[in-house]
Amino acid sequence: MAEKLRVGVIFGGRNTEHEVSLKSARFVMTVLDQQRYEVIPIGIDKQGRWLWDGDPLYVLEQQADRGLLGREPQPGVVRGSGETQVSRRRLPPPDSPLFEIDVAAPILHGLLGEDGTIQGLLEMAGIPYIGCGVLASAVGMDKVLMKAAFAAAGLPLLPWVFLRRVEWERDREDCLRRIESQLRYPIFTKPANAGSSVGVTRCSNRAELAAGLAEAARHDRRIIAEQGISAREIEVSVLGNDEVSASIPGEIVPGREWYDYADKYLEDKTQFYLPARLDEATTERVRELAIAAFKAIDGAGLSRVDFLLDRENGEIYINEINTLPGFTAISMYPKLWEATGLAPTSLMDRLVELALERSRDRRVRAAEVGQ
Repeated sequence: MAEKLRVGVIFGGRNTEHEVSLKSARFVMTVLDQQRYEVIPIGIDKQGRWLWDGDPLYVLEQQADRGLLGREPQPGVVRGSGETQVSRRRLPPPDSPLFEIDVAAPILHGLLGEDGTIQGLLEMAGIPYIGCGVLASAVGMDKVLMKAAFAAAGLPLLPWVFLRRVEWERDREDCLRRIESQLRYPIFTKPANAGSSVGVTRCSNRAELAAGLAEAARHDRRIIAEQGISAREIEVSVLGNDEVSASIPGEIVPGREWYDYADKYLEDKTQFYLPARLDEATTERVRELAIAAFKAIDGAGLSRVDFLLDRENGEIYINEINTLPGFTAISMYPKLWEATGLAPTSLMDRLVELALERSRDRRVRAAEVGQ
């Protein structure tokens, strides 16, 4: 019998999406084929301390806020043995199982997980990992750089204005005038680096715009104001390295005015259409654009690309790319692939294959140039 691959599932982290990461990790560990893989859970708590052995996922779930996650462990999940070990360091120590795994699955959303930081650590350690590399992760996380990459690739974007926190603090009236001269209400304000709609505000007038900019400035030193439209929200899952495939598109109909954090994770009012209610031409167009967006940031492994479809004129705009999308039982990334014909367990098999493929390619190239 072939030896099982050791897959290290890394979850938690020091960011606002810590709890979502725990939900994603539990689902991933449930669907990974235990006949093929030895699953090694590796947690990072909100203070940045690394946890392993025992059951670090359960430990972090007990620390999570009530209301977002269940408090009891769910059946069918791989459990470690012994007491959970906790490192007081902000980096994994030499006795961490991170350095004994065959491939890492960094199920970390948002800052310090989706922005290239954990990817850089894994690159330095020579550990193959699922998902985008350092560059694509950093660009995909930063909305300013992401939009610049999309614009350079000729992809359709809504009008937007970029400003820095220091500009807002120095002259708020000038910032408001600048935005109002280029955009019309409603306007969305966003921190450049955040996920799951954290710090995002829909603004219908100047007072709300000022409040929205102040809120975005709390989360990042770089801020985006973006044109709001009456739009349908379409999402496409992407899979691959150099050869890239796109899922069928799905449509999200928010239960609230727009698809905010509460609508995503706290309430059960959102409707999903799989596939999206699109004609054939529009379906193919969003799939093509999803692959183009993935390639524009040099993506690898997986991403989810989100679109806005203007209700008035049918124009399609790329909203953003998510290089480590939610991976819970109700998340769109696995649901879209399942609706396309790729079940979650097979999807994880493919992601592991893509991680190992990219690692082999790097080693071959390094050997060719004598590194």
